[in-house]
This record gives sequence, structure tokens and C-alpha cells, in this order.
Amino acid sequence: MTETLRQARVRAPELTGRGWLNTGGKALRLADLHGRFVLLDFWTFCCVNCLHVLDELRPLEEEFDDVLITVGVHSPKFEHEADPVALRAAVERYEVNHPVLDDPHLGTWSAYGARAWPTLVLIDPEGYVVAQLSGEGHAHGLRTLLTELVAEHEAKGTLRRGGPVYVPPAEDETALRFPGKVVALPDGGFLVSDTSHHQIVELEPDLTTERRRIGSGTRGLADGDPNTAAFSEPQGLAVLPEAVAVEVGYDVVVADSVNHCLRGVRLRDGHVTTVAGTGEQLRTRHAGGPALEQPLSTPWDVVWLPGNGGDREGAVVVAMAGVHQLWTFVPARNPSDGVIAVLAGTTEEGLRDGAVEEATLAQTSGLLRASDETLWFVDSETSSLRRMSPEPDGPSRIDTVIGTGLFDFGHVDGPAADARLQHPLGLGELPDGSIAIADTYNGAIRRYDRASGEVTTLMTGLGEPSDVIVDPADPSAMVVVESTAHRLVRVPIPPAAQRVQGGAMRTQRPPTDLVRGVVQLEVAFVPPSGQKLDDRWGDPTRLVVSATPPTLLRAGAGSATGLTRQLELEEGDGVLHVSVQAAACDGDPDTGEVPEHAACHLYQQDWGIPVRVRSHSEGPDGDGATHLHLDLRGV
Repeated sequence: MTETLRQARVRAPELTGRGWLNTGGKALRLADLHGRFVLLDFWTFCCVNCLHVLDELRPLEEEFDDVLITVGVHSPKFEHEADPVALRAAVERYEVNHPVLDDPHLGTWSAYGARAWPTLVLIDPEGYVVAQLSGEGHAHGLRTLLTELVAEHEAKGTLRRGGPVYVPPAEDETALRFPGKVVALPDGGFLVSDTSHHQIVELEPDLTTERRRIGSGTRGLADGDPNTAAFSEPQGLAVLPEAVAVEVGYDVVVADSVNHCLRGVRLRDGHVTTVAGTGEQLRTRHAGGPALEQPLSTPWDVVWLPGNGGDREGAVVVAMAGVHQLWTFVPARNPSDGVIAVLAGTTEEGLRDGAVEEATLAQTSGLLRASDETLWFVDSETSSLRRMSPEPDGPSRIDTVIGTGLFDFGHVDGPAADARLQHPLGLGELPDGSIAIADTYNGAIRRYDRASGEVTTLMTGLGEPSDVIVDPADPSAMVVVESTAHRLVRVPIPPAAQRVQGGAMRTQRPPTDLVRGVVQLEVAFVPPSGQKLDDRWGDPTRLVVSATPPTLLRAGAGSATGLTRQLELEEGDGVLHVSVQAAACDGDPDTGEVPEHAACHLYQQDWGIPVRVRSHSEGPDGDGATHLHLDLRGV
């Protein structure tokens, strides 16, 4: 390992951007950090995989607190994320406890050759890059690498131990803190997920008077009464039908996002029970089955879908944002008898319609069961409104109503095919059957008229609205969750919608220049020390390649094993989609010895790479035009 590192000494570029957070106003320079390891975390706050990495790094930062400085480099995908006020709120919302560089123009991103969110770069005490890792799930490998390198640099005398450079920001006290979702209760009250307080709050109809809080308020995973139960950033809420609630013994299902669990809440006394998930994030291929034995991945929203009186029984549909899928959870009187299974999505991040087992989703974050039983949902990463409907002679299928791809967004009204959203998180059904959309990063509530196919704007100027419902007591009003304003508001439904043309936009990432014709794709993956590729049942890798538009890729599309692929590209501009998985298990790669209690680890990443394909090389690096190199784990 160390020999490899010596051969690949690359000086780390300086950190440049608009400003710094969590440093007390001080700008950091790499020279000031020499003698310590620096871990750059390239992230953007819309990205659920980036949020996973924040949680993965917390134990690592604590373990190596005197030799490791983590720096978050925030390189935005959406226009709203480039707003410094929005970034400051996100850093507080997600409890980012390390310095953050605001990189709105992607200067540092480009200097380090980052191609995906999240990307991790490890810099040694002498200022050299020693590892670049894409995706999540790298905490174990980083721990192993740091342990080796700390010993090496301590022996060389180049390691300098020290205290933290993190300066916590001041925090305002508010009754709610970044609330997520809301549901109406049968008695006229409301239930809201108080996400950053790690609680569920029951409110009177006035939306401010608290009846009670459920959860201790301390981040954790514990069942019990309202004062001892613990959540970790709860989001979606689903009220079960009365007959189902009586049968299973709880009234509300909660998507407990960072705990990767579903929780059941009994409203009679506020008792909380875990009903699905193990508390561990899903990291292997899954098959479903007993709900309490199946790891989940950031459940973000939940809704009850009744049975059809035939072959489909009622179930809770779960927006499994962390793996870009929809799941179903069938509750039972005994929680150990509950069953969970995949409903739709392949785990590949994208916007592909079709049968539920073939469609691709992208961080589904809001669900709605309409009055006609159609299931609607918003995929936040493709800024899309989609629906799942049954086929007359076959399985259900997914269709997109608004949205075109991972990098297209905006605030545009008009025909649905031309309309644009920006990272929507919530849905509601208006009295006329049209769909209200919490268009989060546009700060707006939008309306999709199912009869005319037109999209309009109902209101603007909201603080990252994350959910919207019609007030059952007053059908002329909506209840909106204003997440960054830390409140719920009741607003009238305008009799005539506004029409907005804010402009269509595309994520401003520098394109990769490639030549028309044959291009060699290579994904680098070096298992961490103590692990080896698990080839007991064949090649443990999977590479999936596609393009937008599809005509950009003449050959090389599809799914196959291996980490290299020969592509044939057509001239034009577009996005190359690359999804990779590699399974590595604990064991000595040289001797084949496997330790007791060995575990297997699935490394996975989706890249959406803007490309510019020309008949000859126009890029700054001529040798890069016929070769595309990506790091899943490159050291």
C-alpha cells in the first residue's frame, strides 16, 4: 500500500471558494493544516448519498480527532444550493460538525477532478493526495488507510497532532426545527415530523399550540413511551385506516430516515415501536422478507395504499430514497410478522419509465395516494412528478409527467412536458383532483391540472416547502410545511393560479470532452486492506451504462460484469450515466484466509457525467479524450 502511495504523489491543489462556514469567519489554507491529514468531502445538500457520508464520517472524525481534519467542500447541483443562506441552513440542519468551504462555481471541485457527489479525497500531512473515493460506504477502508498512514507519518516525523478547527455556529431557538412532513388527524389536529429536534409533534388545528411531543429529543433509536423513545431525523408520516390500526396496535407509521427504520406510533398513549428495519443502512443486494430483519436505506416518505379487493392487500408504500426505489410494508399484529418488499425501481438512479421492475427512480421524497387510488410521487434529484398506475393486463408501470433528467430543472409553467421544477419534496391533492407540488428549491407551491395537463404556480416566497396537504376542516385552504422557516402555515388556495416563467436551467458542471468513436471506460476499485473481491459465485462487479439522449451511445450500453467497457460515442452533447457495484469481503487477498465473523461490503456509485463529444479532441488533455477514468475507490 505505502509503495503505491509513494509512486503516486500528487500535490493537493489549494482550497478556493466564496467563503467558509464553521470556522468562526476564518479562511483555511492547506498550508495551515500541514502536519495533519485532511479529508475533503465534496457534497451537495440535495444528495441523499452525501447525507449518508456525513453520518458515516462522524465516528471516524471522533476516532482520529487529533490527526484528521474533515473539510466539507460544498459544490452545488441546483441553483438554490448556491444561495449562501440556504447553504448555512443546510449545514445547521444536517449537523455538519466540521469546516465547510462554499464552492458555488465548482472551482475546487474542478481542481480535484471530482465527477460525482459524494467524492472523498484524503490528503496526507505533507500535502499530497493519497486517495480518491466516490460514493458512500468507505468508512471502513478510510479507517484502515488512516491507521496505516498515521503510523508511517509518525515514524517519519511529519505528523503533527492538534485540536479541532471547527467553530460551531450560533443556533436560534424555534418551536419546530426544519420540520419535514405533516398529516391531518381524524380529530382535526395535525401531526408533524419535527425533523431536527428528532421528535413527532401533535398540534391543535391552529398549527402552533402543542398537544404533546413524542420522542426524547435526543438523536437515537429506542422504543418506548413518548419521553424515552428516540428518533433520528424523522420525515414521512402515514395514518393507518382505523381497522388496520386496531389490528396492528399502532395508528401512524413514521419514516425514521437516519435510523433507516419504520416506526409505529400509538396515538392513545404515544408509545413507539420499531416495525421495519434493523437500524443499519442497506449495503447489500436485498430480497425483502421479514420486516425487522431487512436493512433499509433512508426511508423518506410513507403512504397507505389500500388493497384492490383481489390479489393486492393493503400496504404502506415507502419512498426508499437511499436506494432510489419504492417498497411496500405489510404491517402485522406481531411486528416480527411484518413483511417488506421492493415495489419499483432497480436501484440505478435515473428517469426511465416502464414496468415497475425496469423503471429507474432518483431519490423519491414525496408520495401521494390520490382519490382515484393512483400513486403519485416526486423524484427530487430529477425534479420530476411521476405516477404509478396498474396496467389492465399486467403489472403496474411508472410514467413521468413533469421532468426530463438528472441535471434539468427550473421554474417554468405551461404544458407539463415543458414545465420545470427544482428538487420537489412533497405532494397533496386539491379539491378539484389536481396535484399540489411542494416545489422545495423554488420556494413555491405548484399545481398540475390533470384535466388540461397544465402546470401553474399557486404561491411563491416560501421557505423550502417540504409538504403540502388540504386542510380537511377548510377545503379552500392548504397547510404547508415551511422547512427553513421552521413552521406550518395555512394559506388559501388561489381561485386563479399564477403563471411563472422563471426559466429552464441545467446543472452547471464542466463537461468532459470525449472524441467521437471508441472511448475506453475504466472504473478504478482497490479493495481496502484486509478485503478482497468476492468471486466465489462469479465476477462480483456490475457496470451499467446509458446516455441521455440515448443516441449519444452507439455501442456499450447496458449491464454486464467487469469494471471496464469499450464505448462507441456519437457526436453531440449529453449526459453519460454510469452505475457500478463491486462486492468485497473480509479476508487476506494473498493467502485466501477468511477471519471469523467475516463481513461482505457492497461498494456502489452512480455517475451522471455531462459530456461533449466531438469528431476530434477539444479537451485540455488530449490523452483524456479517448479514455474516461472514474474512481470508485482509487488509492
